[in-house]
Amino acid sequence: MESVFKALADESRRELLDRLFARGGQSLNALAADLPMSRQAVAKHLAILEAANLVSVHWQGREKLHYLNPVPIGEIVKRWVGKFEDARIEALTDLKAMPKPRRREMSAPEFVYTVYIAAPVERVWNALVDGDVTRKYWGHENRSDWQPGSRWEHVRVGPGGEVDVAGRVIEIDPPHRLVTSWFSPADEGDEGRTSRVTYEVTAVGEEARLVVTHSDLNEPNMRAGVSSGWPLVLSSLKSFLETGKGLDALNVRIKELG
Repeated sequence: MESVFKALADESRRELLDRLFARGGQSLNALAADLPMSRQAVAKHLAILEAANLVSVHWQGREKLHYLNPVPIGEIVKRWVGKFEDARIEALTDLKAMPKPRRREMSAPEFVYTVYIAAPVERVWNALVDGDVTRKYWGHENRSDWQPGSRWEHVRVGPGGEVDVAGRVIEIDPPHRLVTSWFSPADEGDEGRTSRVTYEVTAVGEEARLVVTHSDLNEPNMRAGVSSGWPLVLSSLKSFLETGKGLDALNVRIKELG
């Protein structure tokens, strides 16, 4: 966590994070366009932020796009702030009251999150697809036979077993890559309300790196719910795999919504 504090200590790097918070998916040239520093200086600052895992990157052709990765900041909140006050973070699955979008506008990923977990790749993969495991850190069971084209469902734990999110398995390559569609059951068949989630798990030394990309989010309220939900879910996953206990704040928020 020391690298995170060092990265945040610099005002210029905080400015870059603010700009990526306002609009993710920016190239180096776009970020450097109106800053009072050279392109080379911006590149060095971005490299430090990327090394601290505060910035995730996605290659679109030959262009390198940068995204704010709030998961390490969530770890800071969990370690210090969370001891003194309850987290009030919007749950990832709060999609039901959102209005219809007008049209698709963006082809680049909307959100890219990266988390490093002290666990084997196979264990991280299992935590994504095994419903008995997902219920322990996510408060939902991910149910599917995980075959290409099969339906998957995100089923809330508790009385009634309500399906909060559903979709189709678009691509699967265990234990490294899973791509699914993502929609509220009430909106099934409405392409304008269907987004896409890509999970990529790779080994980095003795740790596993999990990159979650949520794209094709076309409605502002949906983007807001997803952007605040994923950091909480991924922090809970990391906590569960490393300590055996997920985040209480996630289960509290799910109960509030239920």
